[in-house]
Amino acid sequence: QVQLVESGGGLVQAGGSLRLSCAASGRTFSNSAMGWFRQAPGKDREFVSCISGSGSVTRYGDSVKGRFTISRDNAKNTVYLQMNSLKPDDTAVYYCAGRRYTGASEYVRLYDDWGQGTQVTVSS
Repeated sequence: QVQLVESGGGLVQAGGSLRLSCAASGRTFSNSAMGWFRQAPGKDREFVSCISGSGSVTRYGDSVKGRFTISRDNAKNTVYLQMNSLKPDDTAVYYCAGRRYTGASEYVRLYDDWGQGTQVTVSS
């Protein structure tokens, strides 16, 4: 059984930075593309970023391009999301997700496993 555990969320002022981590277990990590999604109250789950199993392919949602960076350390079974220049609109619960395939995807429905989420709150 795959487990994904996020950490690193919290309260930050606008313009600040946070780094989210997601530790994975239960599957060969390098065979799994990983993604970050977020969901604000009353809104649908939104694609933030994804990375292929090898780390060679990354994609970003339009609202975070140039501010967020996804990376992974396959030796540590961990994926990261570095978030800079945070805005109040970035406030949401952030979820880590994993696929059973190596190809990166921005589609929620293509992910098989999900973490419990970590709250990110950006104050103005």
